[in-house]
Amino acid sequence: MIKAIDIIREARELALKTNTKTGIDADAALAIAALPDSNIFELLAATEQVRRQYKGTAINLCGIVSAKSGLCKEDCSFCSQSTTFNTGAEEYPMAEPEEIVNAALEAKKNGAREFSIVTSGTKVTKDTDLSKLTTALKDMKGKTDMERCASLGNVTEETLKELKEAGLESYHHNLETGRSFFPSICTTHEYDEDVDTIKRAKKLGFYTCSGGIFGLGETWEDRIELIETLRELDVDCVPVNFLNPRPGTPLEKAKNLTPIECLKIIAIFRLMLPTKDIIICGGREVNLRDLQPLIFAAGANGMMIGNYLTTKGRAAEDDLKMLEDLGLTLKQSHS
Repeated sequence: MIKAIDIIREARELALKTNTKTGIDADAALAIAALPDSNIFELLAATEQVRRQYKGTAINLCGIVSAKSGLCKEDCSFCSQSTTFNTGAEEYPMAEPEEIVNAALEAKKNGAREFSIVTSGTKVTKDTDLSKLTTALKDMKGKTDMERCASLGNVTEETLKELKEAGLESYHHNLETGRSFFPSICTTHEYDEDVDTIKRAKKLGFYTCSGGIFGLGETWEDRIELIETLRELDVDCVPVNFLNPRPGTPLEKAKNLTPIECLKIIAIFRLMLPTKDIIICGGREVNLRDLQPLIFAAGANGMMIGNYLTTKGRAAEDDLKMLEDLGLTLKQSHS
């Protein structure tokens, strides 16, 4: 019988090969997932080495603004902004450009090098909304050197071109989970619509950011299927979210994750995608609890700082102090 330490060693050696961009395969990832929790520190020693080889000790901090909230016609079972569920989530139209820019400048003060404008709904369609977004992007470009990102749903190629001309550099669009499990959490659009959005963004030269949310009831096979899809799409950055159950949603009572399982998820992302940026986002506080500092040993090279879309994040000063105590530095804008 192969020992756990041998499984970890083989995975580390493959991920560290300088001529690989693919990392370990699905079978190896499943073997890592099946390891007892007692092997977590051997695993973290391996993923820390892989992260340091490809990403060093500079951590990418990103901030977001919820520029448009609620009234979403999609039925994603984890989301409090869906009109399908009675959640009491805040609802408001597209923010004014000045509000968006001020939020970006505040995130910059907290150490963020990237800032994303996030809107609820399937996609941005109103000309007035698009005009506000392009104005905000142009103003951001003139006032800060932060990387400009947006998460606006399944937008068209024409809209992406207009946003790029206004200064948008990165496009974020999560696949949420593996293709096989997706119909269990969303029935209002097809998985390929999301895949095609990422392909459009890549075609136009955007830095592409796509990941998922974990703790929905998915299996390890579902999680690894998602990672394989992201690898096929060759996304640049993977945001990893952990479910923070929202009252009124079908998953409001879900308790599917432990802190160590969260660390395993991050570790498998790093071993399968050794050269990609892995950013830990929503739900880290409630799921990882006191193990939050270990996300970097698990392979993350970034995290979201500040508040999320409908929930509060940790105080920025606490996150910055954590990085200082770990001997990690902040990645600088456009570096």
